[in-house]
Amino acid sequence: MAGQFASFWEATLFETLRTAETLMSTTLESLQAEVMRLLPQDRARLLDRLIASLDVDPEAQAAWDALADEREGEIEIRAVEPVPLDVAIAKLEARFPG
Repeated sequence: MAGQFASFWEATLFETLRTAETLMSTTLESLQAEVMRLLPQDRARLLDRLIASLDVDPEAQAAWDALADEREGEIEIRAVEPVPLDVAIAKLEARFPG
């Protein structure tokens, strides 16, 4: 009797997992189809948000926020001169070619 009981629950669990996997696959496919109907710029914005959601490290984010605040303060008091984006990119490309 105990063996039949265990087999019943194993079979039930297996079927439940298989159904959940099928539902998840269907949901992901449905979601992907919906996302693909978005405009390219909206898909890019969604992608940025999804990637950012995977990269959550509160300590690192707090450190970057503090550094950004510090740099903004330096610009405000004119302790440093801001560099235009195109100049900064050109310097980086020269320093790290390829």
